[in-house]
Amino acid sequence: MNVTALSALLNPVLAGHGLELDALVVVPAGKRSLLRVTVDGDGPHGRGPTLDEIAVATRAVSEALDASPLTGNSPYVLEVSSRGVGTPLTRDAHYRRNRGRLVALTTTAGVVVGRLVDTGPSEVTLEIEGARRTVALADVSRAVVQVELNRKPDPTLDDGDEIDGLDEDEDDEFGDDADQDDATEPRDAAEEN
Repeated sequence: MNVTALSALLNPVLAGHGLELDALVVVPAGKRSLLRVTVDGDGPHGRGPTLDEIAVATRAVSEALDASPLTGNSPYVLEVSSRGVGTPLTRDAHYRRNRGRLVALTTTAGVVVGRLVDTGPSEVTLEIEGARRTVALADVSRAVVQVELNRKPDPTLDDGDEIDGLDEDEDDEFGDDADQDDATEPRDAAEEN
């Protein structure tokens, strides 16, 4: 399967759902191929897509792939996910969507860890122990969000009840009786066509 052609097919489908194609990988897996689609986007709070948005987009991606000749008669497994917290920040939008989070930047001068408070096209500003420090993106070789388990919400950055995309008053989708739809869907193109 041609990754460039698949990307051209999926970009407008995802854009129609307010998402961006962040990465597309096709991995041979025996008789099937694994199509690993990573999506990103601002989401309702500017911090990335929600699980519901990804689920709706997954169905649209699946339908587009099933209707396209790009998959041919080759069976495939579709896996659609968000970038994940450990994925390095590489674009302006990645930094912007992680404003307020603790990040570790590997720079030419060493590793700098601080809270990301402002972003721009060529630099980011971190708060480190109460002081602000601006770092040129040209000096950053790697940037990764640090996981914080007991972080207190910052009222200037968070919208109160919502923490990392989950509203406290909404039911958790992983409730005891909830059926789970995995975003991974096996597809046998030969059976579908």
